[in-house]
Amino acid sequence: MATKAKYLLIEEEIRKRILNGIYPARELMPDQNTLAQEFNVSRMTIKQALDRLASLGLIYKQSGLGTLVLGNIPIKAAEDSPANAFDGLTEQQGAEKIQSKIIVFDVKFPSEDIQKKLDIQKDCPVYEIVRLRILEGDPLILEHTYMPVELVPGLNEKILESSVYEYLHQNLKLKFGGAYRKIRAGVPDKFDKKYLNARDTDPMLELEEIIWLNNGKNIEYSASRNRYDKRSYTVIDVNDF
Repeated sequence: MATKAKYLLIEEEIRKRILNGIYPARELMPDQNTLAQEFNVSRMTIKQALDRLASLGLIYKQSGLGTLVLGNIPIKAAEDSPANAFDGLTEQQGAEKIQSKIIVFDVKFPSEDIQKKLDIQKDCPVYEIVRLRILEGDPLILEHTYMPVELVPGLNEKILESSVYEYLHQNLKLKFGGAYRKIRAGVPDKFDKKYLNARDTDPMLELEEIIWLNNGKNIEYSASRNRYDKRSYTVIDVNDF
């Protein structure tokens, strides 16, 4: 797989500094020019790193005031996932913590339902993927995913066992334009019981989404399911006026 982008490495370093108190909470951190000089990168690269930290609620950026360190939010938990994230579970939790078990990996022609959700024709083949994502040995998420083969050439089991999003962004140079996401509760089905150890009375949390590229083409339809006690989705809401 490709080498991790500079802004991701910088994000990791600044995150460590915040969590270790090098950049104390409720104080301003160094400005973008200072950070750009320290890391020997452009201001745009620093901005990308800071944008990601802001989306996690670790910092607050406001024009004219600088960047304020917020630190950890008291109700935040390790298993929380930003509802508006585009980086995937491997990037969020760290590759060393995540294992991916492939349950289904097939290429087929799409059903009418998948045709509508991906906005494709019936003769456009798609990948059908079901993966169990395991966090430090504990079953966490069951992902059901469909992607057009035309947009994601070369997908294979080795990639599925690591990070699909890293392959899309770093190897294929694809950029996400946006997503529509729906979060809802449900009852466990046979797959949840088998792979997530869900009991009949365990509520399930499902994240259903359609993701499109910056050219407007739908690249993914997926439904990710987890037990109610294993993962929460969060939204950072910032009032900047």
